[in-house]
Amino acid sequence: MISTSQFKRGSTVELDGTLYKMEEVNHVKTKKSAVYRVKMRDLRGGHIIERTFNAGDRLATARVETRKMQYLYGDTNSFTFMNSETYDQVEVPAQIVGEDSKFLKEGDEIQVVLYGEEALGVELPAAVILEVVQSDPGVKGDTAQGATKPATMETGLTVQVPLFVNTGDSLKISTDDGRYLERAKL
Repeated sequence: MISTSQFKRGSTVELDGTLYKMEEVNHVKTKKSAVYRVKMRDLRGGHIIERTFNAGDRLATARVETRKMQYLYGDTNSFTFMNSETYDQVEVPAQIVGEDSKFLKEGDEIQVVLYGEEALGVELPAAVILEVVQSDPGVKGDTAQGATKPATMETGLTVQVPLFVNTGDSLKISTDDGRYLERAKL
């Protein structure tokens, strides 16, 4: 059990038989008492709800774990990951992975969030290294400060990159916002 005073971003709780991850916790003082306004993401459905709890309320904590797994392959319905130690394979539904699929490259090590044996999602690293498969050449003379062009990465992700980036280059891309960070040093 977790008390309202222990609520924090990232905590996983069970409420009305549903698993939620706390996205935002705000402590609000009212005339009568203190309350906690919490935004929580449904780990199975993906939608966000907002709930208010009185000070001293308690919720059941959910025992979720993250396990490092290797991404094998994906299709329109699911993505398959393998535990490198036991060689067990886990399928994560495509709707749970969502837009994060644009950062997944076969063979990469990814943290998979598990509740028992049920996969609830993936946690990406802060940045990934992807190869440029298509990029128009920079136009000579187009050297305005900060000039960019679109580049398509090996996973299908389109990123705005500096003019000097060419097809075949490896780039470090932020998984938070899909932004170019730097050329990868291999």
